Amino acid sequence: MRPFRIEVPQSDLDDLKRRIAATRWPDEIPGVGWDRGVPIGYLRELAEYWRTRYDWRAVEARLNEFPQFITEIDGVNVHFMHIRSRHADALPLLITHGWPGTVAEFLKIVEPLTDPVPHGGAPSDAFHLVIPSIPGYAFSGGTGQVGWDTGRVAGAWIELMRRLGYDRYALQGGDWGTPISLRVGLADPTHVVGIHINMCVTLPPSDPAALEGLDEADLARLDHAARFIQDGMGWIRIQSTRPQTLSYALTDSPVGQLAWIVEKYKEWTDSVKVPEDAVSRDDILTAVSIYWLTATAGSSAQLYYESSHTEADFVRTWGGPWPLAMPVGVAFFPKDAVRPVRRFAEQILPTLTHWTEFDRGGHFPALEQPELLVNDVRNFARSLSR
Repeated sequence: MRPFRIEVPQSDLDDLKRRIAATRWPDEIPGVGWDRGVPIGYLRELAEYWRTRYDWRAVEARLNEFPQFITEIDGVNVHFMHIRSRHADALPLLITHGWPGTVAEFLKIVEPLTDPVPHGGAPSDAFHLVIPSIPGYAFSGGTGQVGWDTGRVAGAWIELMRRLGYDRYALQGGDWGTPISLRVGLADPTHVVGIHINMCVTLPPSDPAALEGLDEADLARLDHAARFIQDGMGWIRIQSTRPQTLSYALTDSPVGQLAWIVEKYKEWTDSVKVPEDAVSRDDILTAVSIYWLTATAGSSAQLYYESSHTEADFVRTWGGPWPLAMPVGVAFFPKDAVRPVRRFAEQILPTLTHWTEFDRGGHFPALEQPELLVNDVRNFARSLSR
């Protein structure tokens, strides 16, 4: 386990700007807006902002304010932030990002979780935070191996917490952080005291009778799921089947990487016209910059191939059931790409003890609604046996 600092060579930043300036732009059908992908006018302006005004060095300095480390687990490097609270009896909390997330996604919630008193909490609300980069992602780098599915990542997280000396800990996650956290709970029940997720997948039961009695809100969520399957899953089909082919375009073209990611900040957030309605431009570009500067577009997509290559793999990875021994909490943000039905969630999560539905926010709550997320994690943790 060795200390780590983010120090991107200036030559890499200069190359990024050169590549943006030299972009070969496609044509576009006028008037279609976002219906067929990211509009060229919007992306041109955002790319120019990235080239001329976005300050990577400021982000790099902010990330380096927090202790970071690299350790080798199961033959791969694992990068992680480890921020201990000044409150010695704080509860260890392992937070897992998803795609297209990174550890930088959680910068707004680090201080409220580790030092709660100045942020409206009590000393008993404090957490020691462990925030790793999934193998294949960002500063962990590529795995160079097959077999890194969510279960294997969960095994790495268990080993990481063991090395850090945490005998009792909780987990939090969304997107890939959901199945990874749940699998940690399944594999390490004697050490995990609770799991909080902000994305809960509830696949409808095959029996039509299961739909009887659902209210209008639940039926609307099922309707959203049906439309999402038809129109919103292009990225997952490509990354789950041909991640290597996709990687050439995204690793060679920063504007290609930008478009691939920024589309999700538009579609999965509480935005109206542009992604910045929900998430700041700089926060979006930080995520894109990290994928670009670490050249992990392809290696991060490998997790999709390993975990959801076929429909059966997808159901196995996301569908449950999750016969856990510890309490589970769910925070539902209404504009997320995934919109769960509580009745179905209770069937796959028998230890579900905490359910919160918010009136705003989407897939990236640590960026969109950090205060709501922090308060919900605190409320859930207060009920746990430590």
